[in-house]
Amino acid sequence: MTAKRLKRPRDPVQLGKLIGDILTGQVEDSAPIPPPDPNKDQAAVALGRKGGLKGGRARAESLTSAERKKIAREAARRRWQNKTK
Repeated sequence: MTAKRLKRPRDPVQLGKLIGDILTGQVEDSAPIPPPDPNKDQAAVALGRKGGLKGGRARAESLTSAERKKIAREAARRRWQNKTK
């Protein structure tokens, strides 16, 4: 996952100052990391992320060719059903 950066200001002068501050080391070019949610179990959060990282690849490997074709046909049908009107 890529690191979050500071939001860039829209004003060119402020953007120039921010870039100068980053280059001189006065400001770090990363957004502050939010504290973990105390209402969530951190072990469960880690497990959920772990499963999410491998979920799509594992599903694709377990599908047969016929199942993949069926899913693709259904996706194409739904994608184009509103565009034919």
